[in-house]
Amino acid sequence: MKSLLKPLMEKKNGELLNIHKTLIRHEKLYKRWGVFGSHIMVKSSLPAREREILILRIGWLCQSEYEWGQHVRIGKKHGLTDEEIKRIIDGPESDKWDPFDKVLLKAVDELYYDSFISDFTWEALNKNYDIHQLLDLIFTVGQYNLVSMALNSLGVQLEPGTRGFPKD
Repeated sequence: MKSLLKPLMEKKNGELLNIHKTLIRHEKLYKRWGVFGSHIMVKSSLPAREREILILRIGWLCQSEYEWGQHVRIGKKHGLTDEEIKRIIDGPESDKWDPFDKVLLKAVDELYYDSFISDFTWEALNKNYDIHQLLDLIFTVGQYNLVSMALNSLGVQLEPGTRGFPKD
């Protein structure tokens, strides 16, 4: 167990996020999930800002405050503004979105509500994304839908100082 957690603790100056403290209780699952999660967060073909839009939207739809809080911080590091993050709550209906950002949000909503991306949305995504990016998009949304279910069901708490959903 310590060998799995050591690299994470070294990255965070000895601190371990609550998600890892919780999920390590099933060491075999944690190890395999970590490989997939690492692809999504580090090796994905998606631009980081766009990946964070996807993650924040699915986190919001799943009402995963933990995921929201963590990825607001990550999203800001990758160029999302406070206004954009707040607007993710409204989804693709806001007329203030860049057209492609709107398509990304639409894809998340379709995956969440319908379990597939419509032909119209797929064609719009395909104008900017190759097949690897399209697959990474689907699996990013699926990964964070799954993680949100686990976090919500397990009651994983926000780290001290991490803000959850906006209060206004």
